Formats: sequence, C-alpha cells, structure tokens
Amino acid sequence: MQEELNQFTANDVWDLVPQPRNMTIIETKWVFRNKLDENGIVSRNKARLVAQGYNQQEGIDYNETYAPVARLESVRILLAYACALDFKLFQMDVKSAFLNGFINEEVYMAQPPGLIDFEKPDHVYNPKKALYGLKQAPKA
Repeated sequence: MQEELNQFTANDVWDLVPQPRNMTIIETKWVFRNKLDENGIVSRNKARLVAQGYNQQEGIDYNETYAPVARLESVRILLAYACALDFKLFQMDVKSAFLNGFINEEVYMAQPPGLIDFEKPDHVYNPKKALYGLKQAPKA
C-alpha cells in the first residue's frame, strides 16, 4: 500500500479540499493482488487504490469515455518498416501510467479507507490526474 501511496505523492495526483455541495463524491477502495514468479510462488503482494467509477453518471460526472490506442494497421506498418531497415524495437511499460494523465472534469473522491486525515475528516480529494477506475481515466 505504501508503494502505491508513494506513486500518488510523486505524481502529485490530488489535493485534499473541503467537500463541495451538490457534487457526487466517488468512493475508493483498495484492490489487492498476489504477484507470482515463474514457479507459481507468491513473489510479492500488490495493492492498488481505485475509484469506484461505476457510480459515475454520464453527462453529470463525465462527458465521454474512450482510450486512445494505435490502430492495428499502424502497428503492422511500424513492424514492417523496422524489419525492412533492420531496426531494433524495444518494449516498455510506464509504471502507474494512469497517474501521469491529467483529467479536465471536476471530480471529488472520498478519503480512502484507513487513510482518513483526522484533522480534516470532512474533506475530500480532488484529483488532478487520472486514477484507476474513473470513467475519464483512459482518455487522460
């Protein structure tokens, strides 16, 4: 859990703000997963904080959803070009990719279970960046 929260801090994901009136407050939850090694033995535990975006209503909490992805034809052209010119291609992964994209809509989220600020228990988080589970996260 601490690793996930460190990513939130490093990416400046959200601000703690007073709860606004007449705005939907999206709940959050922790999702836990065991990562296995090649022998099927648990090598590490992973925790991810996600928004319960299934409670968001289209037209109220978000306008549209989509994920920008490359067309299959584009990928094939890239591979053919790389083969023809004998280029080396590399694959990479962006750690906590969603936490790097900005969101434009006003979103307010409840403080995560177990991480409530005792000095400001009535405050909510206003995310500046996309968070797993939000409807608008993939397009960020």
